[in-house]
Amino acid sequence: MTGEYRAVFDAEVIFSNGGGLRTDGFRLDIPGPEITDGELAALLVRHLGLLMVGEVRITNRTVIEEPHKGGRGVAAAPAAGGRRFVELSHVITDGMVTLPGWQPPRVTDWLTREASRERYAPGVEFHVARIDMIANTGTYVDAPAHRWADGPDLTGVPLDRLAELPGLVVRVPAGTRAVDRLMLAPYEVAGRAVLLHTGWDTHFGTDRYAGPDAPYLTADGADWLVEAGAALVGIDSINIDDMTPAAAGERPAHSALLRAGVPIVEHLTNLAALPPEGFRFTAAPPRVAGMGTFPVRAFASIGA
Repeated sequence: MTGEYRAVFDAEVIFSNGGGLRTDGFRLDIPGPEITDGELAALLVRHLGLLMVGEVRITNRTVIEEPHKGGRGVAAAPAAGGRRFVELSHVITDGMVTLPGWQPPRVTDWLTREASRERYAPGVEFHVARIDMIANTGTYVDAPAHRWADGPDLTGVPLDRLAELPGLVVRVPAGTRAVDRLMLAPYEVAGRAVLLHTGWDTHFGTDRYAGPDAPYLTADGADWLVEAGAALVGIDSINIDDMTPAAAGERPAHSALLRAGVPIVEHLTNLAALPPEGFRFTAAPPRVAGMGTFPVRAFASIGA
């Protein structure tokens, strides 16, 4: 049981200035199963941003218990017991594979507990670990300098682009590869961290994760997010761009977003645990000069 409901219905919209619109089998987030046809009609009008509506006729309506996909007019469920946090990054472990063919991290000891006992008073010991890794390890953020030589590096990305951003989840239908402008158009993204939930994170660490079916953001989708004022864009796939041979090495999503100063977070996970909106997103890296990419501990906070 999810505790969230969606209505499935047909609708005929009649505009007061002439003309109309029909929908068949439309699905819409609703606050609860007791919603009336009039309330559902109002939600539909708000969700689609329709103006000058004279009448809405609802037919063939059913209500199903299903997680919300994101819709205007339905507030996210409040967190029980106050504020809670949701982990959204992969755990970095010794030898893990993030990108096939790229160097995996090595986690070793620099100072063992046994060796430290010689340096300190009796009963005092410490452990200092060492990690050798490339920047593209686990869940990481791309700064403009990752793509553009004249762009700011990790030290130049302001915190208001990385921390406590109002978040928005775009649920991508199963089997969809290309997330384009039309899929993003219903959402109000200005000033938000836009997180593309494709479900591809379930394949992380397997051969399929880097396969030809990996979802990505299209060039026109990236352009739309820039035009609409997104503050950050994340995805739970191997890359925000298409990596297949057909893409010929082009990286239009990286190019457009990073040129506009929009950070990118790749290899997110656990986005299914988030509501469509009503949360804050953080993915802040260390302030390392001269680097355009670095792992982050990405997380969301929900509630007060």
